[in-house]
Amino acid sequence: MLYPVFMSSALPPFPPPKEPLDAPQLLEVGAGPEEPCLRADAARNRARLLEAAARLIAEHGVAGVTMEAVAVAAQVGKGTVFRRFGDRTGLLMALLDHSDRKLQADFLGGPPPLGPGAPPLDRLRAFGVAVLYRSAERLELQLAAQTEPTRRLSHPAVTALRTHVMMLLRRIVPEADCELLSQTLMASLDPALIYHQTRTCGMPMERLEAGWIDLVARVTATRPPGVDALGR
Repeated sequence: MLYPVFMSSALPPFPPPKEPLDAPQLLEVGAGPEEPCLRADAARNRARLLEAAARLIAEHGVAGVTMEAVAVAAQVGKGTVFRRFGDRTGLLMALLDHSDRKLQADFLGGPPPLGPGAPPLDRLRAFGVAVLYRSAERLELQLAAQTEPTRRLSHPAVTALRTHVMMLLRRIVPEADCELLSQTLMASLDPALIYHQTRTCGMPMERLEAGWIDLVARVTATRPPGVDALGR
């Protein structure tokens, strides 16, 4: 599996405020716009709720995660869970936030080709492969957490990934509508599509990986790695 090769061993520190557009900020784990800075006790309670939810997934799958079940497992009132996460989707999205932060840390400060130091085309190829394998390992959770398309597409983690793709495209094909192209490329990495391809159609991950490399080549009018000017 290629994705673990790209992952760095530790998260880098959060970047300072007002980063330029081509360096999206890492997300605070699970913190939405309405709670930019949690008190220490609130942060501990939130972490305890997420740990309880993670245990439920490990023991019973995503279907076993309900607001009431998390409250019982964490030994708090159900109202506490609702106040912290809003609803079940908010809770599941919070569970995804750590891996989202990890992926952002890798493409912002990890080793190349996913991180800085490689040509933008190589980084774009590596990015798609990383997202593919990350999604394949967490499909159930991602699908359960991303039930509403408008909410999914506007989530800060998704926006950060799309912005990264857009900035790489601007360095590869500056004359193109990179904002629109970034949305098109990210659509090919949608968890629901990956689920359909792997679970319904039985496509192996190697085929999806090759498909991403081919799509990047076609979108950027470049040659896939290992192919010469004559297409050999």
